Amino acid sequence: MENVIRVIVGHRPYRPSGFVVKSEKLDAKTVIHNYGHGGAGITLSWGSSALAVRETLGMEHRVAAVIGGGVMGLTTARLLQDAGWRVTIRTKTVARHTTSNVAGGEWGVASAHDPEVSSAAFKSQLDFAARIAHHAHTNLGGADYGIHWTELYNLSQRPFSDEGDKFDALYPYQTELMPDEHPFDSPYVRCSLTMMVEPATFLRRLTEDFLQAGGKFVIQNFEDKSELVTLDEPVIFNCTGLGAGKLFGDTEITPAKGQLVFMPPDPDVDYLTIGGGSGLLYMFSRSDVLLLGGTFKPGDYSTHAEPEETKRIVEGHQKIFSGFA
Repeated sequence: MENVIRVIVGHRPYRPSGFVVKSEKLDAKTVIHNYGHGGAGITLSWGSSALAVRETLGMEHRVAAVIGGGVMGLTTARLLQDAGWRVTIRTKTVARHTTSNVAGGEWGVASAHDPEVSSAAFKSQLDFAARIAHHAHTNLGGADYGIHWTELYNLSQRPFSDEGDKFDALYPYQTELMPDEHPFDSPYVRCSLTMMVEPATFLRRLTEDFLQAGGKFVIQNFEDKSELVTLDEPVIFNCTGLGAGKLFGDTEITPAKGQLVFMPPDPDVDYLTIGGGSGLLYMFSRSDVLLLGGTFKPGDYSTHAEPEETKRIVEGHQKIFSGFA
């Protein structure tokens, strides 16, 4: 516990039926929605934004406003610029103060929807977005964008399903380890190779790219969608995440509270872990911090860190690593 640097809380914009990508008319404006990605915002960013930009096919306009300065707003803006659009991001806060910056960063399609609730059409949309996003992230690997490949160990008290996951093909390899092949305090361990996206570096570089391509930021908060009608831009992308609930009356979207515990970075820990204890646990080794999580509490709007959750997270990881020499 004495190694804890700080504990922070973030709210994932979660919709059980999945994220929203669609267009609608608002008086003379066209609004294109791109929000509600749960805990998979950074993971799905390029793919979901590609779906959103695809909604502009056939439009004569090449001027747009993007509402929201998190990862969805930034990737949407960059794809629009690549397609020749002039873009202004209108946001109440800069990227480093958004929910996107309060993220673990491991590339994985987690908590993006409730499979028991979401439709077959959404699952197809999710599959498309994930594959496009995965390809885009692999093209940006390296220190400039804060993306690198690393080993991930999934720890479980139960055998892994033979059916696997539809996204397994996006991981270069997966192998299950026997008890004598690993030191974890867990009977079942699966090792795979995944991407680690460091949010601070990634968001900073996207911001730089946006500005270098002629983009403009305007600090502006919107309380009601009627205010959007007054904007000069004819096309508006709604990338407001949790804010879309109030702005557009989406009653399904809800915060899924997460709590992260930061410790000093340890260069000797060059891998990630997920699972292995009670509740949700994960350990992500990044260049800036050693990050421990986590919690997933839908409907919890509270912003305070809970000491009992910090204790559970730290002690859970102590147990996971108790067998290390």
